[in-house]
Amino acid sequence: MKRIPILPTLIVIAAAVAMAMLGLWQVRRLHEKEQLLARYAAAPGKPPVAWPAVPPSDGSLLYRRISGYCLEPTLWSARAGRSRAGEGGWRHVVLCRTGAEGPGMAVDMGWSKDPKNPVGWTGGRVTGMIDADRDHILLLVSDQAAPGLSPSLRPSPEDIPNNHFAYAVQWFAFAGIALVIYALALRRRMRGA
Repeated sequence: MKRIPILPTLIVIAAAVAMAMLGLWQVRRLHEKEQLLARYAAAPGKPPVAWPAVPPSDGSLLYRRISGYCLEPTLWSARAGRSRAGEGGWRHVVLCRTGAEGPGMAVDMGWSKDPKNPVGWTGGRVTGMIDADRDHILLLVSDQAAPGLSPSLRPSPEDIPNNHFAYAVQWFAFAGIALVIYALALRRRMRGA
């Protein structure tokens, strides 16, 4: 009768434990994400706020109603986005000067099919909802589109995926499969095949 190899067995057990731990971590992340999504879902019902002098980076303003004043548009850019009707195209985002100092604000002033659509908006009061752009910078999505543009799709917490349960199942499955394959290999070895 052959002996069970110690080092390979320890390696497989350690790998399976590590995968199971990753599965448990994903379960914990699932609950954290559910709490975050619940907070985001409640945000549109809260009272509107004014654009802060220094926007927080903790996500506490995401999906809140907000208003700000753009003294002067300083830089326009076009980013891929959707209209409120769901059409694909370009969001027109402007960086605004809000005072003599400070970070200013980024505003999605509307959507068009043309990334080079000239926008004649010169600033003023803007109201809308807070979203975060691809760099996690707060972005005010304006309710009213600038002249020549259509309103952009409003941000929604429903668009945020919560895949942590699927990830947890994957890690637990990987751990189980590794143990089953190793058990089959040991069984074959013990039989002398």
